[in-house]
Amino acid sequence: MRPNNGTVRKFRALVFGIALVLLSAGLTSCSSSADDGVSQLESSASPLPERIRPIEIAQTDIAFPAPFDQEWAQGTATRIVTLANGSGEVVAVLGGGDRVVGRDETSSAPEISGAPIVTSSHEINVESVLGVTPDLVLIDASSGPQEAIDSIRSAGITVVEVPEAWTIAEIAPKVEAIGSAIGAPVEAITYVAGLTAASEQMSLAPTPKVAFLYVRGTSAIYLLGGEGSGADSLIRESGGTDVGAQAELGPFTPLTAEEIVRLNPDVLLVMTKGLESVGGIDGLVELPGVAQTKAAATRAVIEVDDTLLLSFGPRTGDLINAMNEALTELNSP
Repeated sequence: MRPNNGTVRKFRALVFGIALVLLSAGLTSCSSSADDGVSQLESSASPLPERIRPIEIAQTDIAFPAPFDQEWAQGTATRIVTLANGSGEVVAVLGGGDRVVGRDETSSAPEISGAPIVTSSHEINVESVLGVTPDLVLIDASSGPQEAIDSIRSAGITVVEVPEAWTIAEIAPKVEAIGSAIGAPVEAITYVAGLTAASEQMSLAPTPKVAFLYVRGTSAIYLLGGEGSGADSLIRESGGTDVGAQAELGPFTPLTAEEIVRLNPDVLLVMTKGLESVGGIDGLVELPGVAQTKAAATRAVIEVDDTLLLSFGPRTGDLINAMNEALTELNSP
């Protein structure tokens, strides 16, 4: 949702493992600088009509691919817990949905919806995992805490760490690793890996500047996405320019009024729950600094379901197409 080993390159540890980033530490510290640029930004804002609602890309807008429908060989894993980011959906499309007996909070494929969630606030609940008696647990570098993983291994359960994917190019190796770990047929692995292999980077003219904002207003978390967030790859593939990555910011940087005014995005990309947490589009476009951007002036906001945006799995190619359509609409005169 990134590693618990101190590396800030990955998303999940930054979002779910970091201390709360207080709004007053960032957004209000540069309010005077933001005010200086208000008149200039107002004069340069695009004359697009005001939008009452953002463009929404919901779970139901991106169909789940049909699962691979051939029988698996005997001796493969039969009771699987999927804790790695997006692994539940991958297992389901590989044809192993009926073998998933436990999942993390971000897994939502219909084939595994009956399996209990065995994480709490994105941390592994050891008792819940042991309670479903798995023979295989899939984790990645973002899974934790480490003590929970050690306890599962100590119980004699096989734990396999699979590679994370935060770009289109990294999806196939992730699928191959998951397929190999669970004993899926080679044909199934080829099928799932091929779902996004044909995706090509799209282009738009003019190229819209997009800022990915990870916000949790109820917890006072306000972060600006940059290089390596995962969203930067999606924005680039769908035809936009990630302003945080362009400015060479880290994956997730505390959002300040001064920085967002300087970057002045045309479009804001947010997760659905994050948008809800700040009072919807009205609350988002009134945040200090954000209010002075072109995106706020035109209410150009794209919201994507939390479990869909950064899953990097079988539906990512279709998500990119949907994001391209949204950017095209927002980019139209």
